[in-house]
Amino acid sequence: MTEDDADEVLRAFSHPARREILRHCWHERQSAGALTAASGLAAASVSEHLKVLRKCGLVTLHKEGTFRWYSTDRARVADLAAWLRDFPDAVFEEQP
Repeated sequence: MTEDDADEVLRAFSHPARREILRHCWHERQSAGALTAASGLAAASVSEHLKVLRKCGLVTLHKEGTFRWYSTDRARVADLAAWLRDFPDAVFEEQP
């Protein structure tokens, strides 16, 4: 994960509603409607949060006919965790 990637993912993680969406999608895929009901947010808000999460790769979209299912990309979360774990060394190695 590059520093720019980490910046984008950390910005996405910084919002509590997005973290909640990631939690709901962690164990099984969820529809936008289910995420809206679970979060108590307006459908438009959930849609915007999903857009941000998809853009940075934290959520994947699976289409089945007219259904759209969202899942947390655990590998992407693991990449972020590894980047954070190695943060001090990675930063010092990138400096000239």
